[in-house]
Amino acid sequence: MDSRRFDATVYARRLAAAAAKTAAAGLAGLVITPGYDLRYLIGSRADTFERLTALVLSAAGEPTIVVPRLELAALQEPAAALGLVARDWVDGDDPYQLVSAALGGGAVATAVTDSMPALHLLPLTTALGALPVLATEVLRELRMVKEQAEIEALRRAGAAIDRVHARVPEFLVPGRTEAEVAADIAAAIVAEGHSEVAFVIVGSGPHGADPHHSFSDRRLQAGDIVVVDIGGTVEPGYHSDCTRTYSIGEPEPAVTQQYSILQRAQRAAVEAVRPGVTAAQVDAAARDVLTAAGLGEYFVHRTGHGIGLCVHEEPYIVAGNDLPLRAGMAFSVEPGIYFPGQWGARIEDIVVVTEDGALSVNNRPHELTVVAAQ
Repeated sequence: MDSRRFDATVYARRLAAAAAKTAAAGLAGLVITPGYDLRYLIGSRADTFERLTALVLSAAGEPTIVVPRLELAALQEPAAALGLVARDWVDGDDPYQLVSAALGGGAVATAVTDSMPALHLLPLTTALGALPVLATEVLRELRMVKEQAEIEALRRAGAAIDRVHARVPEFLVPGRTEAEVAADIAAAIVAEGHSEVAFVIVGSGPHGADPHHSFSDRRLQAGDIVVVDIGGTVEPGYHSDCTRTYSIGEPEPAVTQQYSILQRAQRAAVEAVRPGVTAAQVDAAARDVLTAAGLGEYFVHRTGHGIGLCVHEEPYIVAGNDLPLRAGMAFSVEPGIYFPGQWGARIEDIVVVTEDGALSVNNRPHELTVVAAQ
């Protein structure tokens, strides 16, 4: 079995569910160009080029792949496994008319993936005779609520990134640059079971106060607080994402005290997770702890984001999002505190909503990890 894909029955089930939701939305069909939606629906990692490749999922007819003949070989395996009709075309043909024909022709209500390039959206609109809507509303619920196979992939990813964090202290040596540490971490991400590196953040000292700092030539120093936020991909394409914070040498008492409040905030948010609770309520659980301690203004981002084939996807754990959580949703819980020009800290786990709470796929200690100043 190809580790880069789930069994064909998984994708067949997804296609059927997407077609049903398409019909329920009053749409004639979906048009999905290469990207995460296409990978979710059929397991294809095809790329978007100037020549159109698209899955046409009709609400009433057979699923069709419209594909340039020179790209056909790459899609034959998933097409054959799922019984998709392949409509190949050559330069000089009009592939957008093939899409229109697969949807029954004429002006029909159609939805397109939100990552479709304008290069394809504009001529497709002309061929359809109507402006498509986004397929996000049709596919979002399917992608948000993970199947068991997806949860198992996320658990493998979480265990792999935990093994990397267990090795991070050996890399945090005063005098080394953030970039040097990041290179070691990237190698460890692959060595510990990921197929590729998604991102590495090593924010030391004042750089830790920038939530999306990556890494730089700054040299680590005794007394630094270091934010390490890392992630990778495990097959078939699911992500890890975990943050832990380290101290090079014993931290100042004020740092210890403020970090302990951050721990309470992160724990409160995880404990708030259960079906029926809204995403906004989980965000508030973390934010309220920090605000009560006078640290609310230093928490400058949402509490979390969904994760799966994308590092960031729905549901977003943020104020104003009244989406009720459902069993199978997976997202990060990652409050942080950031003191510009001084230091920052963040604690992040990926959790999966269960029938009565939350399952964390990350299990490294949440304490501020002290490494030797040497």
